[in-house]
Amino acid sequence: MKVFFYTLGCKVNHYESQEMGEELERRGFTVVTDPRDADAVVVNSCAVTAESVRKTRQAARRFRKLNPGAVLAVTGCATQTEPEKLSELGVDVLLGNRTNGDLAEALQTAAEHKVVDLRPHETGEAYGGTGITRFDGHTRAFLKIQDGCDRFCSYCLIPYARGRSRSKDPLEIDRELAALAANGYREIVFVGIDLSDYGKGETFTLPDALRLAEAYDGIARVRLGSLEPHSMTDALIAELAKLPKLCPHFHISAQSGSDRVLKAMNRHYTAAEFLRLCETLRTAFPDCALTTDMIAGFPTETEEDLRASADFIRAAGFEKTHVFPYSAREGTPAAKLPQLTAAEKDRRAALLTAVAEEVRSEYLHKQIGKTVEVLFEAEPHGVSQGYTAAYTPVCVADGKSRTGSLCSVRITGVKDDGCTGEAMPV
Repeated sequence: MKVFFYTLGCKVNHYESQEMGEELERRGFTVVTDPRDADAVVVNSCAVTAESVRKTRQAARRFRKLNPGAVLAVTGCATQTEPEKLSELGVDVLLGNRTNGDLAEALQTAAEHKVVDLRPHETGEAYGGTGITRFDGHTRAFLKIQDGCDRFCSYCLIPYARGRSRSKDPLEIDRELAALAANGYREIVFVGIDLSDYGKGETFTLPDALRLAEAYDGIARVRLGSLEPHSMTDALIAELAKLPKLCPHFHISAQSGSDRVLKAMNRHYTAAEFLRLCETLRTAFPDCALTTDMIAGFPTETEEDLRASADFIRAAGFEKTHVFPYSAREGTPAAKLPQLTAAEKDRRAALLTAVAEEVRSEYLHKQIGKTVEVLFEAEPHGVSQGYTAAYTPVCVADGKSRTGSLCSVRITGVKDDGCTGEAMPV
């Protein structure tokens, strides 16, 4: 059976699509890149916002129309949070995050009857999964080491879709690292739903996982995915600073710069505490890049709260800020509060985005004249494109092929949302 995967959402979802695909291949299936050639189409869904669920439904309808004879399967977070909406689309297979390991059997059975297996997560359940050996279509490999979340922010459904925090055994991490290193991946990105919680309740820690990757000569860079501020202690930062291959880029979700809104969000820190965390990281990692997420238009957010968030972005000097309009998720405490209109949320998001872009531009222009190492990932139209260790996008337009290579580049300018440069002689 030939299977096509379509993945929405975060890095964890992309890892899990790769994991499911490799498991299917071990069972004799073939993963294809064109949905029209597939006997089955798998949509790996996202539920972080209402828009994510809308895109999941849209994708399911599109693939049903494009290839009506194929088995249509949906898995991922949206199946756990909104199974009824997805079931209405006439899909053949609905699997949750806890049951996506049964995808092979479900696809084979779907020809006879519809398969729905959305077992809820249970407290104390073990970390699951079979792991990966490669990351198709990418120069950097994502490696999931943590799942679930214990935070229960007032706007978020993910703890219900993913269950409680749990961590992958270091022996399993090392097995995957060995395969990825053998397959030539120079950079490993550790990811999780609440990555900062890796090792919670266990005898191992996040630095322990990173040290495993540093032991492989072929792996030149180790990068962390999205982090939460609650676990970024001074002790943890001091341990991270000892790791020579760790990229000095930290994406830490802030969500708001207003203490009143942060409390309503059930985020257990103040804006001042977050800014102190930024100072600690920049002291431990000189010239590091700090990026973040911000929600605009949270219920009850005032103009004063909005100004506080704008001032916060400037004060933190985030190298990049991802701004999202608040999305009400049915079943969360925040959804029960008085809501702002969609137009007002968009206005506020646009205001914060403008501030974020101003700060971003200042950062990019400060890179001019620096010589940096760039891991090149693509070369459309003869232009080499890649990222620095601090995750600044860089383009070199000299027609030479560099994909998969680490090269020294002198930054010469700024274009769009990244930098331009010239490769230094070897």
